[in-house]
Formats: sequence, C-alpha cells, structure tokens
Amino acid sequence: MTIRGLLFDFDGLLVDTETPSRAAYEHLYRRHGHELPLDRWATLVGTIGAEFDPYVHLEELVGTPLDREELDEWRRAREYELVDLEQLRPGVEALLAEARERDLRTAIVSSSDNWWIERHLGRLGRNTGWDAIVAANGDVGRAKPAPTLYLDALRLLGLSASEAIAFEDSPNGVRAAKAAGLYCVAVPNPITETLALDEADVVVESLEDVSLAALEAAR
Repeated sequence: MTIRGLLFDFDGLLVDTETPSRAAYEHLYRRHGHELPLDRWATLVGTIGAEFDPYVHLEELVGTPLDREELDEWRRAREYELVDLEQLRPGVEALLAEARERDLRTAIVSSSDNWWIERHLGRLGRNTGWDAIVAANGDVGRAKPAPTLYLDALRLLGLSASEAIAFEDSPNGVRAAKAAGLYCVAVPNPITETLALDEADVVVESLEDVSLAALEAAR
C-alpha cells in the first residue's frame, strides 16, 4: 500500500537528547563516587514512569537522603547545556523534504512533553510543517510502550496503520508502534545501539539509509 504518512519519535530519533540526558545523570552519580547502571537506565529510554528511579537508587548507594531538588536543578542545567548543542540527526532534513515533495502527512509521536519538543523544534527552526504533535505530557498511561500515542496520531492524521510508517530509536518506542499495527523502522542512537530492537520490521544505522520507495515495496 502507498505510504501516506510518516510518524516520528522525537527524543533520540529526530534530535539526540538521549546522550545528554544520560551524561547529566552520569555526572551526578560520579559526583557522589558511583556509576550509573546502564542496564537499568535503559528501561527509562522512550517512556515515563519506569520502575527505576535514579535518585532513589543513588540514595541507596550513598546510604543517606539527598537534596533531590538541588541535585535535580544542577542536573537539568547540565542536561540543557549539553542538549542545546545537538542538531537534527543525519538524514532528518532529507527525509522531511521528500515527505513534503510526496505530500505525505507527518507527525511527532513522543512520550515526552509538548513544551520540550517545541523548545527544540523552535531553536532548530523546525517548529512548523508538522500535521500533528502527540505527546504524553506526563500521563504514564499514554506513554510508550502503550500504543495510545500512535493511535491518537493516526486518528488526527486521518490514516489507517497500513498507510503510515513509524520511526523509532528505542525498544519501548518500537513496541508502541507495533502494538498500534504500524510498520516500524528502528534507527538506534548512541544510547540505544546496544539495546534489542529486533521487534522492528527493519533496523537501519541512520535515517540517511531510509528509502521510502524501498519501504513501500517491502511492506
């Protein structure tokens, strides 16, 4: 079936916000003489409300309560400093340009918040041209790996799952897309490249490697 819409995750897919986020927490842990457990951190990628809480874990390691408000203020400042250096990931601009040429509908589908997404789209000059931006906005029940965000995006775009392709970078995102009945292309980033993305229909190293014609033929 002809592709009519492209659905993009945001964090780690369009912009690599995942590397700065983990780096900020790693700095926080090292300030207290410990290392962030990367296997447990992986459960947080692409979702919200996961069981692992870095602050609770760090308090367990140091054996004393921490001033979480002060630490989080420092951590957020460090994360924003790093993430504001990030540009669109390779291949994003070309794929969006092809989508415009083919008159495809495009949406961002994210477990993050609208303000976060719009903040970065604004600084990158990409805050227009989207047909929909669907975010969890703190609602754990809507966040990936639940399919709710994708189902809402399809409804807003007026598309069936068979008419769209989802692009994801994390296992939680892939599971959400597949649960919504979508064909899913996984594009790992430096944080997710060691995670299992085999539930996706295809895995590519970069969006630069994506051919919409090839995807239409493969589906």
